[in-house]
This record gives sequence, C-alpha cells and structure tokens, in this order.
Amino acid sequence: MLSDMTVRELYELTLDGTDMEKDQVEYVSLQGWIRTNRSGKNVGFIALNDGTYFRNAQLVYSDSLSNYAEVSKYLTGTAISVTGKYLPTPENKQPFEIQVTEVVLEGSCDNTYPLQKKRHSFEYLREIGHLRPRTNTFSAVFRVRSVLAMAIHEFFQDQGFVYVNTPIITGNDAEGAGECFTVTTRGDAEYDQDFFGKHASLTVSGQLQGEAYALAFRDIYTFGPTFRAENSNTTTHAAEFWMIEPEMAFADLNDDMDLIEDMVRFCIQYVEDNCPEELKFFNEMIDKGLLERLDHVKNSDFRRMTYTEGISILEQHKDRFENKDIFWGMDLNTEHERFLCEEIAHGPLFLTDYPKEIKAFYMRNNDDGKTVAACDLLVPGVGELVGGSQREERLDVLEQRMDEMGMKKEGLQWYLDLRRYGGCKHAGFGLGFERFIMYVTGMQNIRDVIPFARTPRNLLF
Repeated sequence: MLSDMTVRELYELTLDGTDMEKDQVEYVSLQGWIRTNRSGKNVGFIALNDGTYFRNAQLVYSDSLSNYAEVSKYLTGTAISVTGKYLPTPENKQPFEIQVTEVVLEGSCDNTYPLQKKRHSFEYLREIGHLRPRTNTFSAVFRVRSVLAMAIHEFFQDQGFVYVNTPIITGNDAEGAGECFTVTTRGDAEYDQDFFGKHASLTVSGQLQGEAYALAFRDIYTFGPTFRAENSNTTTHAAEFWMIEPEMAFADLNDDMDLIEDMVRFCIQYVEDNCPEELKFFNEMIDKGLLERLDHVKNSDFRRMTYTEGISILEQHKDRFENKDIFWGMDLNTEHERFLCEEIAHGPLFLTDYPKEIKAFYMRNNDDGKTVAACDLLVPGVGELVGGSQREERLDVLEQRMDEMGMKKEGLQWYLDLRRYGGCKHAGFGLGFERFIMYVTGMQNIRDVIPFARTPRNLLF
C-alpha cells in the first residue's frame, strides 16, 4: 500500500501512532529538499526536509536504484520526490527511515548554493534572507512565529474579542513622536495637491482607530504591520514590525493587566504544546535557560509595583547600574527594568502609574495630577515586553493634555468625538509581536525573527 505523506505525518505516526496504524503504512512517497547527502560505493543516506516538521527524514538508498550514480551526486538544496518502504527504527536515533525504491529529480541545485553543512553566522544569513528559512535556526524561528500568531488569534477569539483591521495609511501620529514614513505620489511637499489632499503616513499604531471600534463592539484587537522612521540600528528596532493592540470598553488598568497576564500565559503554553522540537532546539543551541525561564514566567505570580516604588528601590541600589543617575521622572533603562523583575520581583512584574511627562497624551490622568494609569510588563531576561494604559475618557482633561503637549487637534476631532458621544472608561495595550517572538525563542536580534527585515539602509529583498 502506497501513501502520500509528509515528514510531520511520519513522525506523528512513528512517535504517537498505534502499532496497527504503523502496520497499515508500507510504502510512502515524499517530496522535499536535500539537507545532506552522503554516499559510498553501494549505499547512500539523504536527510530530507519538506518544511512540515523541524526534524529531517532519513532516506536510505542503495545501488539497486537504476539512477544510483546520479542520486549519489545530488547536492544540498536539491528538490526531489521519493518513494520507499517505511521502516520504524526505535533502536536508532532516527525513529524511522525510508528504504528508497525510486528517486525523481524535481529541481537541481548547483554548487554555488550558499548553505552548506556548517555553521553560518546570523549576519551572513541576513544577506541571503531568501534562503535562510531552509536552515535549522530559521526554520524553527518562523514556525514559532506562525504558531504564536495563531495563539494570539485563538486567545482573543475565545474571549469574544472582535478582530479589527486598522488602516496602514493614516493622517495622524498616534504616539505624537513624529517618526513617520510619508506616503506620497509627489516629488515635492505640496501635500494639499497630493493623492489624499493632505499629508499621509504609514501608521505607527492602530490604537486610536481601535478605540473607535471598542466603543461599538466592547472588546476588540488589532494585529497588523506598523512602521517607525526611527534611524536606530539596535537589536530591538525595525522600521516595519507587527503589533497586537487589544482595546476593552468598560475596563480599567487592573482589567488591562489581568488580560495581559492571561494572554502571556496562554501564548507560552500554546507554543510549548505546538512547537516542542523547536523550543528544544532553541534551549540547546540559542539560549540554554529558555525553557526554564518560560516555565517560570508561565507559573509565576505577576507582581504589581508603582513606578514611584520602583524608583525608590533603584535609588537604593544605584551602584549596581551603568546608569547611576536615578531620579523620579526618568525613562527607565533595560538594566533598571531587568533588576526590578529579576532581583526584586523574581519574576514578571507590572510597573504602574508612570509620570505623565514620559507617557502618551491619551493615557488617563491619575488623581495626583502627576502620573497616568499606565503599566509596563517587565519580564526576566528582556525587561519591558508589553505596554498598556487606561485611556483618558474625559473630554476636557484630554483636550487640556493635548494643549499642554502642543498637539494639533486638527485631524483628531474624530478621536475627541469618541469622548463626546457615549464615551466610557476603556483600556488597552500594545505588544510588539517580534519582541514576543524574541522572548519565546531566545533570539537576540529583531532582524532574525521577521522574514525580511526593514532597517536603516537595508532593503535587500
């Protein structure tokens, strides 16, 4: 009996299937790409990967093949179709092998193929981004990316959130930072003559539009690309990245933090359940403490501490830091955030109630007049992972805050309308998807967790 199967199906059959199911599979056909091919005078071995599973299938072929001499010369990267006998091998490192009876060449690969059986630096692999998904590391990274995206959708859908696609082209800067890419059809700056009749840019956030939908559907989330024209070459910045931005009506900051905590726990468990081989690889080859750290976060209490309390603690330990200039009102550095969650909280920590001067205009003013109802989730090994806030629902307070910051209300009247027409307390947060992938995989550079990175002076693909 001949069965068309994938490598994933063969592993599932071998590792999880019953003996009766195994007995029903005798001959199989596979298609994929050669990772390695070594041959002797009478027998050869091919490691075949078809993209469906992290591990390879081992193919054993002998000189009984009519095209043995040809197959023995197939190079790494060659695409082939194979028919052969399925044979479980529980006593070996490989749980099964395919004793090949036929090999058909689907696509040859010449000897200039840049991926060979040796370690390549991540810097080198970024230069061949169209080929790097064929390596072990990036096969694992981008399968985790896919699974983690599904985890995000399942989490919010199961909770009744409505998925909203906010615009990529916008007329406002949600953060007020001004670091936007201009979208234009003109070669000058006369935007009143442009396609939209005004200055347009790529979105830095879907939050403001998301708020409009939360005040109709109650609970919504966005999940899409965002853009920042920030000329930064750090390991955590990219010009194009993806953001998850939920928004909840009739919710305050505590509700926001509860949602963040539930989401992080769910997503870690989901990836552990669906990518065990990939996480095992990352734990062995990229970050040897990864699995322990993920389990620790998943099983920890998420502590809560005000920014003011955090500053007081940091002042007492300022000699521990490279930046010893600790003062109320500062933006915390990563070293400060990591100290608070790793040395003080010994686990994930929500830092809350930040000074309003260092936070966005839309965050709700607290009664002290100095702080806003904001939170950052700090996690061991990284620092800030998620940022959220209760939104300012009081029209007069919001307008006053915009005036204080010198913001133009033109173009944001629709946003102010949300406070005029049935506005209520609401809250939400933003999670940079790539940053979350980095945390779950242990990868250290944002360029290595997005398929084709967009960074300053880099537009290769």
